[in-house]
Amino acid sequence: MGRMSERSLPDDIGREPPDDIGPELSDDSGPEFSDALPEYAERVLDATEAIPPGRVMTYGDVAEWLGEGGPRQVGRVMSLYGGGVPWWRVVRADGVLLPGHELEALARYREEGTPLKEANRAAEDHLPRIDMRRARWDGGGHAQVHT
Repeated sequence: MGRMSERSLPDDIGREPPDDIGPELSDDSGPEFSDALPEYAERVLDATEAIPPGRVMTYGDVAEWLGEGGPRQVGRVMSLYGGGVPWWRVVRADGVLLPGHELEALARYREEGTPLKEANRAAEDHLPRIDMRRARWDGGGHAQVHT
């Protein structure tokens, strides 16, 4: 589809997938995993693109919505291929901004009107968190049928 990128998130996290992960998997990497990753990665990226501006899903929400994998698998896909999709809309369940990309994510949340909880003055980093109660999207209204 042309959207998958060798870069992951902007700037310092961007990297090519390791030799044993991704489309050029070796035949000895295991029969089930070797064919599943590219399709699963594409599904994770499609789900990410379906999240409306100003809303978020957790890594676990995406996995549950797809009916496959778990938070770690979704996180792995996002770290390897997520640079071409709205990566800031897939978040940790506690609403903490993505380490190393807090300022870019925060700018995007503010631009999109994503509900935030301002940081407590005692908070070490003084960065807001996502207001998960208000910002979390359940995938409703999407045409795709999930089993």
